[in-house]
Amino acid sequence: MKIDSIQNGIVLDHITAGKAMQIYYDLGLDELDCSVAIIKNVKSNKMGKKDIIKIDKEYDVNLDVIGYIDPDVTVSIIKDGKMWEKKKVALPKKLIDIKKCKNPRCITSTEQGIQHIFKLTDEKNRIYRCIYCEADK
Repeated sequence: MKIDSIQNGIVLDHITAGKAMQIYYDLGLDELDCSVAIIKNVKSNKMGKKDIIKIDKEYDVNLDVIGYIDPDVTVSIIKDGKMWEKKKVALPKKLIDIKKCKNPRCITSTEQGIQHIFKLTDEKNRIYRCIYCEADK
C-alpha cells in the first residue's frame, strides 16, 4: 500500500486503533474538498496498533475535539513537505459546542442559541458535566 506524503497539511498520528472514523466525522473532515487519508490498524512499536489521518490541506483543526476523543494524539503541521510544528493534544478542561446535553429539561434543550458547555469533573475517568444542569455528557 502506498500513501503519498503531503506538501501542506496536517497529520494526526498515534490515534488509538479504531477511533479514526469518530475523529474524521466529529472534525467535519467529510466536508473538506481535499484528499483525506485514513490509515487504520497500522503496526506500532509503542501502541501495538494505531490509526493515522492525513489531511492534504492547511486546516484549522479543533484540538479540543481530538483531545476529547483521544488525548494521546499527536498533530503534525506539514509545510513545504516538511514537519513545521508538532503538537501534543490533551484532555480539554471544557467542551464548548462539541457535544449536546442529553437532558431534555436542560436549558440548552429548551432555549435556542445557548452554547452547550461541559466541564471536566473527573479527569481520571474522563467525566464531563453540563455546566447548566450537571448531567453527564
